[in-house]
Amino acid sequence: MDEARIRRILDHSARDGRQFLLETDGFDLLDAIGIETPKRLFFPVDSDGAIGDIESAVDKTESSVDKADVAIGHGAAAGSNVDTAVLERSAVLKIVSRDIQHKSDVGGVVILDSPPSDVTARANGMLATVRSRVPSAKIDGVLISERIDYPKSLGHELLVGLRWTRDLGPIVVFGVGGIYTEFLSGSFREGKDVAVLSPHLDPALPASVERLAVTSLLTAGLRGQPPLMDVDRIRELLAPFLELATKFMPEYIAEMEVNPFVVVPDGSRVAKSRFVALDVLVRLADRAGDVTPLARPIRKIDALLHPKSIAIAGVSESHKNPGRVILDNLLAGGFDASRVYVLKSGTDELAGVRCVSRPSELPERVDMAVLSVAAATIPEMVTEFIETERAESLIVIPGGLEEKQGGGAIVAQMQNALRASRETEWGGPVINGGNCLGIQSKPGNYDTLFIPRYKLPSPHGDPAPLALICQSGAHMVANLDRLGGIAPRYAISAGNQTDLTVGDYLTYLSDDPEIELFACYVEGFRPLDGLAFMKAAERITRSGRTVILYLASRTPSGAKASASHTASLAGDYAVLKQVAAQAGIVLAKNLANFADLVQLFVHLGDKQVGGMRLGAISNAGFECVAMADSVSRSQLATFSDETEATLHALLKEARLGSIVDVHNPLDLTPISNDTIYDRSVSAVLADDGVDLGVVGIVPLTPALQTLEPGPGHHEDLQSPDALAARLARIARESGKPWVAIVDGGARSDPFARLLQATGIPTFRTADRAVRLLEVFAAERLRCQTARVDH
Repeated sequence: MDEARIRRILDHSARDGRQFLLETDGFDLLDAIGIETPKRLFFPVDSDGAIGDIESAVDKTESSVDKADVAIGHGAAAGSNVDTAVLERSAVLKIVSRDIQHKSDVGGVVILDSPPSDVTARANGMLATVRSRVPSAKIDGVLISERIDYPKSLGHELLVGLRWTRDLGPIVVFGVGGIYTEFLSGSFREGKDVAVLSPHLDPALPASVERLAVTSLLTAGLRGQPPLMDVDRIRELLAPFLELATKFMPEYIAEMEVNPFVVVPDGSRVAKSRFVALDVLVRLADRAGDVTPLARPIRKIDALLHPKSIAIAGVSESHKNPGRVILDNLLAGGFDASRVYVLKSGTDELAGVRCVSRPSELPERVDMAVLSVAAATIPEMVTEFIETERAESLIVIPGGLEEKQGGGAIVAQMQNALRASRETEWGGPVINGGNCLGIQSKPGNYDTLFIPRYKLPSPHGDPAPLALICQSGAHMVANLDRLGGIAPRYAISAGNQTDLTVGDYLTYLSDDPEIELFACYVEGFRPLDGLAFMKAAERITRSGRTVILYLASRTPSGAKASASHTASLAGDYAVLKQVAAQAGIVLAKNLANFADLVQLFVHLGDKQVGGMRLGAISNAGFECVAMADSVSRSQLATFSDETEATLHALLKEARLGSIVDVHNPLDLTPISNDTIYDRSVSAVLADDGVDLGVVGIVPLTPALQTLEPGPGHHEDLQSPDALAARLARIARESGKPWVAIVDGGARSDPFARLLQATGIPTFRTADRAVRLLEVFAAERLRCQTARVDH
């Protein structure tokens, strides 16, 4: 890559005040990064706005002037592919204008026969057509480019684009090209249409590229045709664009698109087909823009998550007051009361805790201050904490700081104080929130959620190796409630990210070896924080741990402002989704999946996955069919002879031998009782050919004890001989991951809750159980491999 040449091209265009590169400069830029372009000639308009005698200019050039002179005047330097021989064969005549990006839409492209004739007349005719359609456009000249012959079949026209995104910085887009780009991409299944790559993540070609329909056409051929290339050729094509993005965005380039990028076969030699760029669009960056966010001292998250001293503002006598709930939770959790302070005037003590009137009166610089006061008072209080250097970190509970009349100026004062403190030796505090619910930290021995313990009890025992990072506090506590007796190591509601971001938290916690699972709910990233988040996630996944992400904002609003196809093909959500996959993140498709995946990974985190061979059991035929129909990433296991013999004996014992065959899924029918279930599940999971298990239970059969004690029956689902206790024992003893399905109505809810409480991930439908178990198993296999490599 000729970086000096690229800078000359871009600097020249910027000095000329252009928003877009001329196509001639765009081709020169492609030459400089090693991309093949057509041979070409550029002819500028004369003082009358017309094209002079092209044929005479070419004759003069061939006889007495260096060929490059014909191209002088259009950019920083003549292109390396300038060649007068383009007029000896079929060629393409194009308009060159700084104001016209899509030339064919305004009649700015003409095909010249071989050999071209009346070129000057046809060029001036094209100029007249373009001017009639776009009278205000400044015309710089015309470009005569060699016509590249290539098959017009699907897969021979590609698109490669670069775009600067607010969340992730530079991205590279690869997909099907040509004039039908958007139509074809919209016709492919999601994931088959376009690939999005971050140049700041693993340079290896991600699976998103290999999954594309166009990649399959190029590397596998169609209907007996030989492949045009191997995957390495695609990697070679994308490599210079990834490098260009990292080195020249956003300072020089805001957006770039090569479309079409044509594939020119080279006989039958696989991997020798050529990529030739036929059209290029480059939008220049606004160099006045500042894309660098304020740096935050994330090392101080340590004080936030592991404080030795805490101050609380907004505490009253009422135990329903949010600040008082926070204080009660702190003291109930055993935090040292002598290092807790309440900011409250008119009293010296509250609930056995020392009170002071304002931040400046605190006897020490506290590690953390929790501000649970009216939004209108927050900016002034935060400013005082900063100016008096009384807190290393702040949790701001309320939102709406800017909504108070005149609040904008006060918030600006707070932000200015924070910015100034970052320049001091102290470095200022870090701020969580506003509009947050607080933080739970088991290592820090505190809970600042303003949820009473009787609503959300704090589980006892060691915490799970889980960090829950959510922008929404309500979403976080809903998931804490679903986890029941399992407490995350950290539960963080980041709120509107006034200062600290979800990327900051993931970056800081990525080095904590006690966390195996990071579950993140994100509604939106601060500028470039998406990139920080993805980099941290990639470090985590490479170490053999898991990041689960639910992205809540899914509208492709960024596409509307784009001048190219690149953004409309890859809207904001699509970009985040693919880059997250590139980082190795497990993406939850919906909120229910997020909650279920968290529980799966927490409950089954100690299980080893040997493969994707699934053993399935149910007492209902429809459920066996549903299990088999739902298998996609796994395979139904083939039972060993020993397992088949055991199952045959059990079916015979249950008097089912003459009506039920042994196969997978195994149908135990409603006749099988708790004992038969127990022994059948144990036999299937003990089979060396089974890696995963799904146990379906339709609980309405009288053969199983699935009801709580009550009138009219003798069942007790909590009996030691009942199915729940038997399955709990199997879950403890088996080293293989498996899940249960309870397919029934409200009367089955206690049974399902009991299974879940014993650590068995429990679903209510077969398709959901199989699908999410497959996600878990595939991720665990990846983690196990990554740990070996790491």
